[in-house]
Amino acid sequence: MVDRYPDIPGAKGLDGTSQDAAEAMRPRASHLRRLTLNTLARLGEATVLEAVAAAGVSRESLQPRFSELRAMGLVEPTGARRLNPSGKAAAVLRLTEKGRAAL
Repeated sequence: MVDRYPDIPGAKGLDGTSQDAAEAMRPRASHLRRLTLNTLARLGEATVLEAVAAAGVSRESLQPRFSELRAMGLVEPTGARRLNPSGKAAAVLRLTEKGRAAL
């Protein structure tokens, strides 16, 4: 299998379960990336969990899309951090110029 990340969802490990999950997500990934971009545009900046709550989807669906969008140069960290409900610090993210142009 050719690695086409971030254009298609990535996978880790050698047991095949991650690959199966990535393949199952593939048809929805483009829609979820667009949702992620639109949500971040609406919020201005947000942690992943803040964006997940605003978008109304599961963390498991959206968090990997942030990684893909960062790899594509569409999303970047602001340098700020905010506490998540767990009390752990999370990076605050925003759209890049390229990300805004993609909308």
